[in-house]
Amino acid sequence: MKFYWVKTRWFIRKLFPGYVWNIPNSTKTVYLTFDDGPTPEVTEWVLDILKEHDIRATFFCIGNNIEKHPHIFKKIVEAGHAIGNHTFNHLNGWNTDNANYFQNIAACEKWIAGASGAQLFRPPYGKIKKSQKKEVQKMGYRIVMWDVLSADFDQSISPEKCLDNVISNTTNGSVIIFHDSIKANINMRYALPKAIEYLKGKGFRFAAID
Repeated sequence: MKFYWVKTRWFIRKLFPGYVWNIPNSTKTVYLTFDDGPTPEVTEWVLDILKEHDIRATFFCIGNNIEKHPHIFKKIVEAGHAIGNHTFNHLNGWNTDNANYFQNIAACEKWIAGASGAQLFRPPYGKIKKSQKKEVQKMGYRIVMWDVLSADFDQSISPEKCLDNVISNTTNGSVIIFHDSIKANINMRYALPKAIEYLKGKGFRFAAID
């Protein structure tokens, strides 16, 4: 059975400073983020939902997927969403030597350079060594983690549970993580539009990370 915190605990944020876990604000704004795209049909469906609600989000893209599907990546950019680096091959930093890790980030950056004003990075699986963190920040990136995990990737949970993970844990400034991937598709397609409607009904607004 997989273990993860759906709501990132305060002591985790305190133990690991220097990352963006949430973005406190006075306007009741939350931040939708999507990892692992661009993915044919899945990412395009997400873009349609966001357009329907006039929402700007943040997409942490895998360089290899951009290379394979540049036309979808172009749609993300043209829709005005923020872009973040998610490495070229979705590398687990804990299992990767630093030189290869930094090279993989650079390889992804070649595909996203100029596509977004902010330099954002999210480590795949949320796993990054302290030494890697320091160097990535020296490279100019803000390292964005998350406050609320939808767990859409977990095929052992129901779509209803995925939705509850989001609506029961989102607070002002939350950074919410979904995945525009095949693995997460069923849960995400159910939870995303319902979560948006619920949160809008509670007076939340949405913005991209900049």
